Amino acid sequence: MNEHVTPVEGVHDGRSEPVEATAEPTLAERYARTRERVAAAARRSGRRADDILLVAVTKYAEPEDIRELIRMGHRDFGENRVQQLAQRAGVIQEWAERQRILPETLRAHAASFGGGTGDDVIGLPTTLNADRPIRWHMIGHLQRNKAKKVAEYCRLVHSVDSLRLAEELQAIANKRDQVMDVLVQVNCSGEESKYGCAVPAALPLCEQIATMINVRVRGLMTMAPYSENPEDARPVFARCRELFQEIRDEGIGEGRFNILSMGMSGDFEVAIEEGANLVRVGTAIFGEKPVASDEDEETEAEGDEQ
Repeated sequence: MNEHVTPVEGVHDGRSEPVEATAEPTLAERYARTRERVAAAARRSGRRADDILLVAVTKYAEPEDIRELIRMGHRDFGENRVQQLAQRAGVIQEWAERQRILPETLRAHAASFGGGTGDDVIGLPTTLNADRPIRWHMIGHLQRNKAKKVAEYCRLVHSVDSLRLAEELQAIANKRDQVMDVLVQVNCSGEESKYGCAVPAALPLCEQIATMINVRVRGLMTMAPYSENPEDARPVFARCRELFQEIRDEGIGEGRFNILSMGMSGDFEVAIEEGANLVRVGTAIFGEKPVASDEDEETEAEGDEQ
């Protein structure tokens, strides 16, 4: 005889008998599972979990989800649209100041997720550290007329794909008397629909940015073609890692060229195995959202960037 299943009222699958309801994982469970996957992939690549910086992409996250992740000790968040980044960053900053969350309280939350001491230097991936400030990453396509607002909120811009954009950021950073860290986005897949400079143009662009005073080139970013099979992304990630190493060997960035941003929810484990030390993950942490597109959190539709 089959094991008895308690009927769940109102839940049916079209048959005469009710089906068993499955509880959706909580945010804390999804986050913990994502960190476990990051750690396992890091071990497979001969590294530690602490060597990988996890950026939580908040494109479809609710504000309370972001606040909850902060309470858990997470500090790095990414957005691919300037307007939404500014709104989210402003709201979260106001909330954090209003809450005046005690560092010892945050440390207690972070400890349950493997938190430890950390470093506030982008590019040297850190463990969870409740004392670190919240850092926002611009991961989507950036137009020059939106660059000023990005400079107000972002710690790292992942999507510099032209000298004109880098020069715009340099002018803005100079006026603000600040230094901006950027990654050069490279179109390693060769897809016409993808943003990013061509592979042969990456080294010259990095060399030009390296001469700037207020903009520091910190590494590369790439995106693999969307696919149901993560293994399809491996050749793209491998090519970007090779290019990253070639540019490092040229001495670009005076030792600061050390960030390789690759991988999202569907393929971040493959990206880590191929050398990524920064991954951009949204759906795996915040859950699936009812959106029309099949693309993940880093679709390159310009949306409000147009």
